[in-house]
Amino acid sequence: MSEAARAPEGQIIDQRYRIVSKIAEGGMATVYRAVDLRLERSVAIKIMHMQLAQGPHRDQFVQRFHREVKSAASMANPHIVQVYDTGEFHGLDYLVMEYVHGVNLRHEMNAEGTFTVRETLRVIRETLDGLASAHASGIVHRDIKPENILLNDRGHVEITDFGLAKATSEATLSSTGMLLGTAAYLAPETIEGNRATSQGDLYSVGIMAWEMLAGAVPFTSANPVTLVFKHVHEDVPPLNVPCPGIDPEVVAFIAHLTERSIEGRPADAGAALQELTAMATRLAPDAWLYRKAAADPSPGGDAADPTSVNPTASGASERNGAPTQASNGQERPTRPQPPEPPSASRTSQRSPDPTQIIASRTPQTRPTRALDALGNRHADVLASASPTRGSGTAPWRKRRTVILTLSIVLALGLCTCAGLWWYFRGPGSYWTVPKPGDLRCSGESACTITDVKWSSYETLLRNAGIPYTAAHSYSDTIAQGSIIGTYPSTVDAHVGKRSSSVMKITVSRGVRQATIPSDILDTSSEHGKNPLSALRKAGFSSISHDVSKDVYSLDLPAGTVQSIDPKPGTTMRHNKEIVIHLSKGPMPVSMPSIVGHSRDEAQTAFDDAKLEASYTEEYSDTVASGKVISASVEAGRELHWGDSVSVVVSKGPQTVTVPKVVGMNTDDAERTLRALGLDVKVTAPLGDITHTVRLQSPEAGQQVRVRDSHGDKTVITLTVV
Repeated sequence: MSEAARAPEGQIIDQRYRIVSKIAEGGMATVYRAVDLRLERSVAIKIMHMQLAQGPHRDQFVQRFHREVKSAASMANPHIVQVYDTGEFHGLDYLVMEYVHGVNLRHEMNAEGTFTVRETLRVIRETLDGLASAHASGIVHRDIKPENILLNDRGHVEITDFGLAKATSEATLSSTGMLLGTAAYLAPETIEGNRATSQGDLYSVGIMAWEMLAGAVPFTSANPVTLVFKHVHEDVPPLNVPCPGIDPEVVAFIAHLTERSIEGRPADAGAALQELTAMATRLAPDAWLYRKAAADPSPGGDAADPTSVNPTASGASERNGAPTQASNGQERPTRPQPPEPPSASRTSQRSPDPTQIIASRTPQTRPTRALDALGNRHADVLASASPTRGSGTAPWRKRRTVILTLSIVLALGLCTCAGLWWYFRGPGSYWTVPKPGDLRCSGESACTITDVKWSSYETLLRNAGIPYTAAHSYSDTIAQGSIIGTYPSTVDAHVGKRSSSVMKITVSRGVRQATIPSDILDTSSEHGKNPLSALRKAGFSSISHDVSKDVYSLDLPAGTVQSIDPKPGTTMRHNKEIVIHLSKGPMPVSMPSIVGHSRDEAQTAFDDAKLEASYTEEYSDTVASGKVISASVEAGRELHWGDSVSVVVSKGPQTVTVPKVVGMNTDDAERTLRALGLDVKVTAPLGDITHTVRLQSPEAGQQVRVRDSHGDKTVITLTVV
């Protein structure tokens, strides 16, 4: 089945994630926007490509795919995309990640072309901050490039794709563009020796910064082999080559990141971040605003000087209406001068000296005393009405017009700045966290919001228009329905209006309840075999177990419950004390000495030691009847209650009744007696002529022992004739 036929839009994964739409597709996986139905939030789901999941290297890809979850779980940084979950969908592994509202850096680079030093260093600083957390956790990203730098809707950096770059590089890449997209940022040691180092991440960051400022990467080639060869064998050109006029401090910092040797770069992202911070404090204001100009797209237009700077930023000024020069010799545009009053202009053209005009028109006229008596105000009016006097007031009017214009511009600028400050940085840019009505605080310290009723405070937040999210958690100290804590945590703190900030509230569920497993006394159950572990897994945090009070038990295995209070099945607060006594199992005992003792004495000893005895009987020529001959366990050996012992008890010496053999043939009589275990002695004092037994001793009918106390057989003497 093709991937197109299995497009998951609209499907629900693991009864939790509903796929909404496709976001992007990469060399290893496709990313979709989805809705977490359980938590009611948007997430991003990355599903592995089918050709990788069914390929010969599936296990390697799955291992690298899962590495992203483990890597993200070990880091907590606002500049790293968080990974929430992992699983499998139609045989394809997937990751559930934070859904970032925004675009990647490549999109911005394609749109902007080049960036200012301020914009570039801000992106690099946040990237290094995220990598510093990764490097501190022993994690190397391996694939820093603009496609893996996300910019959220507030413009902040979030790094993605931890752990996937190496898996992708191991696959057979059919897309040359994909290889180039990675190779353009690879460090020399990664290309040459496949070494993954924190300094390699810094090299990639430096190449990315170089591209943001210059508008292109330092090494380009249509052939990926040639491209990686340049990274290994050529130094990255200084940034002031494509960007003349950029501050040398910026050039030196990026050159430090992109040194060809590992030793020439900072030790890790944390060290690079410190270096960037120190360098930023030394930059002049003009240096922050530097931006390489793009080429003039008009027909026949010349490329703009890359060192040109925004006129406003560079402090361009006017002198008598003539354009001034920037430090690099390029002409700057100037603001047009306000027009002169017509009377002043005409007078200036006729004569540079207005007194000559007065003399030529009224040679014998002088100001009268009446004119003097009118006062300054009237004199000014008359003078302005007279052609000869009016020409002398033109420069002052020009200056007054300029001053008035500048004053209006300055006032408008101040008002605009004040309004912008109020809206973006001042009181208009944030909400002030209100104080709950049931909160009591001293005036000496910050007033922390905790242990107040959430229902009342929620109404207060709604009335104030402050956005918030509420999460619930158990608490041993805060009553159910009251606030455990907030972020921001104090009264009068600020919640930004311009950064999509929300106030985060944690509400208490009360003390968590837990239940004692009902089968904890069953020694054959999993809970009964490990009762302490079972109680901890059930959530209990106050388990009282005094080892000195554990007792031996004939019936309960060691480690099982001897007694527990409260009883099994009880549901109560997780921190309420549980008193439990365990069995130490059967007690160790020594095998008693029973050989030679009577059976009754042996049984008494076994009862005292709580041992199980089994008995058998045998004849003994040395041990009296009823006495113990032997036991299966030697005396003094360690046993435990309930162990079994086999005991042999004597039946005494074996006896037989002597049969009558008188009159029998000697050979027959001898066979008869020997069959009974007796020995036979034949005597013939008169000679053995007839081979017939005439006498026997002992006589027939007597009870005799088969053997004597020494173990020798009893002898029957036969007399024959």
